[in-house]
Amino acid sequence: MERPGRLLQLSELRVRNTAYEVSLSRSLLTWKKRVSSSVYHTFKPSLCHSVAVSEIISVREEEENSSKDDGSWRKIRERQERDCRRAFTVSYVERGRNHRWRCAEVSFICPDASLCQRWVHSILEQLAALSCRPKHLLVYINPHGGKKQGNRIYEQKVAPLFAQAGVTTQVIVTEYANHARDHLRTDAELKQFDGVVCVGGDGMFSEILHGLIWRMQLDSAVNPNSPEEALQPCSLRIGIIPAGSTDCICFATVGTNDPVTSALHIIVGDSQPMDVCSVHHNDSFLKYSVSLLGYGFFGDVLSDSERKRWMGPARYDLSGLKMFLTHHYYEGTVSYLPAKGIMGTPRDSGRCRSGCVVCEYNGEAFTQKGEKYKLDESFDTESDDEWRTVRGKFLAINAASMSCACPRTPKGLSPAAHLADGTTDLILVRKCSRFDFLRHLIRHTSKDDQFDLAFVEVHRVSRFRFVPRQCQSDSDLNLPEAHKRQIFGPLCRDHPACGCSPHYSSWNCDGEVLNHTAIDVRVHCQLIKLFARGIEEMTVLEEVTSPCAI
Repeated sequence: MERPGRLLQLSELRVRNTAYEVSLSRSLLTWKKRVSSSVYHTFKPSLCHSVAVSEIISVREEEENSSKDDGSWRKIRERQERDCRRAFTVSYVERGRNHRWRCAEVSFICPDASLCQRWVHSILEQLAALSCRPKHLLVYINPHGGKKQGNRIYEQKVAPLFAQAGVTTQVIVTEYANHARDHLRTDAELKQFDGVVCVGGDGMFSEILHGLIWRMQLDSAVNPNSPEEALQPCSLRIGIIPAGSTDCICFATVGTNDPVTSALHIIVGDSQPMDVCSVHHNDSFLKYSVSLLGYGFFGDVLSDSERKRWMGPARYDLSGLKMFLTHHYYEGTVSYLPAKGIMGTPRDSGRCRSGCVVCEYNGEAFTQKGEKYKLDESFDTESDDEWRTVRGKFLAINAASMSCACPRTPKGLSPAAHLADGTTDLILVRKCSRFDFLRHLIRHTSKDDQFDLAFVEVHRVSRFRFVPRQCQSDSDLNLPEAHKRQIFGPLCRDHPACGCSPHYSSWNCDGEVLNHTAIDVRVHCQLIKLFARGIEEMTVLEEVTSPCAI
């Protein structure tokens, strides 16, 4: 909080018919109620209000609306008073429950027009000084995602807020799958924009992610097909307006799946860095991932649910039950590179929240490693003796680059995973009974430590590889071709020597099925940035919304 001596404006104004002492500094707009009582409760909420300048959406000058009167002499007097009495309205962010934001307004009545203009000018000056705020955005709308409400959500809830905040937009309604990705790769004039916004679900976000990263690598002459290449970070931030059947990315970075809240985060210019995993197969790029890479159970659930899309979101429940009862396990080899010199472990009690110290510390550590590697090409961060190998039979192999929390699993797959620490949490669930596996799944929704089980192990890694048992030579394994040879399916998957076709799972990459099982995954620290600030702790909310005294 700034000292009173650094106030830019200080006046006695009126809110409705009540006198307030209103002050403006470079960081805060504060209005305190003037009371005649000698007993003045400074911190009483009804007497003092404060709004961060960075969370002011807009300010507009307007005439005060006086009440209607019948007498003509009263109308003349009111008209005379109105000529020398002006008002201005400030729109700002107001926090609600469950991390939701809404747009609130307060109107201040000034005794004269010149004072009103000085106040409006001062506030506009402070807003113009906020360089983090976007002025021109490229917006992609998926009209078919989720409940097909993308257009309505944007036009009714988001566009009016952008217009109020003075944000101009270029809107493109996608016409086919990967329309946004292809447009970003080749046709979009990215230098004209301050950010890219997607209106849709996680699939739409994936299109934007792939298009932007691929475009950035091509512009920087980086080969995205090489898993050894250090990718160049994206200069444009990405905004997510949730309008899909699943909005896990939005929930993990904002704390709610509310379009208005996301729009306000974009307007105020929030910035949340995020790690991105690049997935390769035999030196060929496959996908980028920011949340979950899952083989075994979660891969099977996704593959089965794709054939039941007509059921809507309920397909995940049915496919989950089916795969749980099937209880497939898969044999293979996992090699991983443990993350070193970092803060935090997968079993910490702390969570990744707004202003996360772990992400800040680890992000700086990875940046220093990268600079050292550039200065000394002989510096090898991935020597053979650092790699570790695990062989066995697994029900699930999951890599969580974030907690993967959602309304159904508030804790997520890895509660202590971080958004921007340059690592992913590799979770190995070995073969066990159905009852034990059910215990593990239930702990995703309970307060118990879901990794405190004998058949579960978790490692914080910067890179890992997986090769199924029937593919130990790293040969190309294409799932569709393999499945074509399985006319009746495997009769004895535990005894491949009998000559039957082997049984494979598939990888669930952020809700999309990968066609290869032998993969090489590398984490790229803070490769992208979102218009978000992470999930705010309740203590932070109390500090921001609490009344202040100057």
